[in-house]
Amino acid sequence: MRDEAGQDAVVVLPHILDPRSRPDPYPLYEEVRAAEPVWVPGRPVVVFASHEACEAVLRDPRASNDRHHALLHRPPGTAGGAAPVPAELPSFLFMDPPRHSALRRLAAPGFTPRAVRRLAPMIRELTDDLLDEAAARGHLDGVADLASPLPVTVICRVLGIDTGEREWYRTRSSLLGQAVDPYLAFLGVPAPGLAERRRAEAELTEFFGRLAAERRVEPRDDMVSRLLAAEIDGEPLTDEEIVTTCRLLLNAGHETTVSLIANGLLTLLDHPGTLAALRDDPVATAPAVVEELLRLQPPLQLVHRHAREDMEVRGTPVPRGTTMVLLLAGANRDSAAFGCPHRFDAERADASRHLSFGLGTHYCLGAPLGRLEAELAFTRFAQRVVGPELADGPPHYRPHVVLRGPASLPLRTRAILDRATPWAPPRRERSDQPGTAAR
Repeated sequence: MRDEAGQDAVVVLPHILDPRSRPDPYPLYEEVRAAEPVWVPGRPVVVFASHEACEAVLRDPRASNDRHHALLHRPPGTAGGAAPVPAELPSFLFMDPPRHSALRRLAAPGFTPRAVRRLAPMIRELTDDLLDEAAARGHLDGVADLASPLPVTVICRVLGIDTGEREWYRTRSSLLGQAVDPYLAFLGVPAPGLAERRRAEAELTEFFGRLAAERRVEPRDDMVSRLLAAEIDGEPLTDEEIVTTCRLLLNAGHETTVSLIANGLLTLLDHPGTLAALRDDPVATAPAVVEELLRLQPPLQLVHRHAREDMEVRGTPVPRGTTMVLLLAGANRDSAAFGCPHRFDAERADASRHLSFGLGTHYCLGAPLGRLEAELAFTRFAQRVVGPELADGPPHYRPHVVLRGPASLPLRTRAILDRATPWAPPRRERSDQPGTAAR
């Protein structure tokens, strides 16, 4: 089942977890893809990194997100029918249909393209507020001042929770985000910081439990109140389902967008022509830029799926209970799917074939919101921030493996223009000259 190349690739897997690989993990994904499939010795785990294999698994209904189907999550020595190790973040994200579909349908109306478009004025105003605050301080950090506060504030407003505590939510969500890092799959141990994650999870659970109790007494026009009023097959949601759904929407509703905007800003600093295009014609430019950044620097580097029954992936038998680790970031740079895959190309015609939001049943619920936030953030950054460049050399990265992104982006700028700068400037001849782009 494993040839020499596969054995060599097994050695690569722990390096994916190494913080020193965080700035550029893509060569490691290349090695895995060249040797695919890569089986982890001694554990029921197989790793895929090609676009074809990852797409096939994401679309296959036999590939489950429910950890009850994973031998990997069972205590050593237990029988096949024994209860699995309790999963962190037990929400509909880790369920399969029909319960997954029913819970997802209740949350979905707040994240449809039409519902998201209604948020655009608020997101524009918030983006300008954040840039105004940075201008008043006299310095701009692309993560702390824009990529982080923008999506967490937006999702707080969608959920109807206090935005004044956004840093409290942010730090706890960041801890929980490390739960999906593949330490158990690759090394057989939980991701570091288990005690801190459980404490953060308990604090968020307690918070949403109190909030749900308040909304029962005094409902509002927000997501928590709608979940409290909802029913599935004539039955109300359980308290646990309400709390875990709210917690999932908070965490998933901003963590990936933080990384998308942070990685995108870092990439755009090296492409002044694209910044100029965003400034001059954002309506035509921003959607394609976001799709290419999603492909090139995906905020979600990998996902897990579990074989609920025996299945086959590109001719590879995958026994029931096997965990499949899909390196989405490797699939997005597969030369069999994309020409010059390591190059940023804002005019790439097929960028939307990326797998960054998944496919099938678990396609990202918040994809329309993440796209809009990124489009508006990049557009306003290009329009108001003059001559941006990194202030302190290459950035340090967050400890997250899956939610990869820089921890901070201190920038030097020549100016941050006033918010009176129009969002939709008159069309004029586009220039790709670096001197023109830098203004």
